[in-house]
Amino acid sequence: MPLILIFIVVPLIELAVLIKVGSYIGVLWTVLIIFLTAVLGVRILKQQGMGVLMRAQQKMNEGALPASELAEGFLLALAGALLLTPGFVTDAVGFALLVPQIRRSMLGNVMKVIKPRVVVGGGFGQRPQADPFQQPRSEQPKQGVHGHRPETIDGEYRRED
Repeated sequence: MPLILIFIVVPLIELAVLIKVGSYIGVLWTVLIIFLTAVLGVRILKQQGMGVLMRAQQKMNEGALPASELAEGFLLALAGALLLTPGFVTDAVGFALLVPQIRRSMLGNVMKVIKPRVVVGGGFGQRPQADPFQQPRSEQPKQGVHGHRPETIDGEYRRED
């Protein structure tokens, strides 16, 4: 139900604000400002997104899980969607999410939502670790039968046409 309210209430608020602003400064200026905020927002988003991507790649190269970078990337994607949505209210929230300090203050809440949904190992029927956002252990994974890791399944197949 809250999602339906968002899709009804937010457009109504945007419409009211657009009508009010348009009556003060005119329709052409209103449309121009909305277009310029979208272009400016996407440029800033691209720059910050590349920074987050580089940090995530660096953490993965170090063998660490880039959990905070993934959450920050989610918030940047949300900012981009809000900036591309026409309106002053969504632009204000989108630009707020582009401020690194605001985004980092929201990371804890985003991680609480994302954390239970992460499955470590990617396999069906496997249990996730107690805390998937912990730093990885330095030990090597244990080897199973034939020198393979335990989740590897050996098998043979025959193609029949």
